[in-house]
Amino acid sequence: MIEAKEWLEDDKVQIVKASNLKTFYREAGDPQKPALILFHGFPSASHMFRDLIPELVDQFYLIAPDYPGFGQSEAPDSRNFTYTFDHLAEIMEHFLEQLGIKNFYMYVFDYGAPIGFRIAVKHPDWIKGIISQNGNVYQEGLGEKWAARKNFWDSPTPEKRESYRSTFAPETIINQYKYGTLEGSVSPDGYMLDIAYTHSKGYADRQLDLIFDYQNNIRLYPVFQNYLKEYQPKLLAVWGKNDPSFIYPGAEAFKKDDPKTQVALLDSGHFALESHAKVIAQLIKGYFC
Repeated sequence: MIEAKEWLEDDKVQIVKASNLKTFYREAGDPQKPALILFHGFPSASHMFRDLIPELVDQFYLIAPDYPGFGQSEAPDSRNFTYTFDHLAEIMEHFLEQLGIKNFYMYVFDYGAPIGFRIAVKHPDWIKGIISQNGNVYQEGLGEKWAARKNFWDSPTPEKRESYRSTFAPETIINQYKYGTLEGSVSPDGYMLDIAYTHSKGYADRQLDLIFDYQNNIRLYPVFQNYLKEYQPKLLAVWGKNDPSFIYPGAEAFKKDDPKTQVALLDSGHFALESHAKVIAQLIKGYFC
């Protein structure tokens, strides 16, 4: 059941019910302009786009949702809700249908890539173009840490699952933001809010479920690549080249399947928006406007 939109007064933030879940999103710009959907990553939420949105609001109608279990969206108990990327993508699909948005550009980062590309595969006619910022869909883009995750996926044990709680430790999140960036280029705003969200009820269990399910994203890489080969959307692969999780050969790999790919490698890390929002905005405008 999908209910009507509830507007929150005074702020450019809204809530809809999609798949019977309250879904929080940020909205900016003129709805008559081309829509750009901003799909966030882990462990963040729509606030990661706080510096990018003002840079693009003159050219796009911007929508940045929080997935279920992230940010300000509803977070069902993992005992009663399936936290998989298939399910999150399905809810984001319903979210877009609820807003009546079926023709848009999409910005995908980290977890946003497997979510956004699932939607693109199912609805290729919806996609006007793609910005992939450290949003990997190639084996070439997987850094060294993924070997340890494969061991967990191939031989899961309660002990291995528990070991991934360190992923939510404050020092891990801060390092994820700062690694590979120039000193002083990353403000604490983003990572401190992410850390605050880790204290929400049931956070670890739902995130551990998604870490285990990530293996299914990698299995879908050939499907995502076939989509690119067949439809060849205009694609900007803009990458923090010092990212140890999704390494920059993943950006270059898009060119194998999509000749309409432009690659930009930035001297930053995984959260390249934290240090290069203005640069990324100019790249987007230069390629899509």
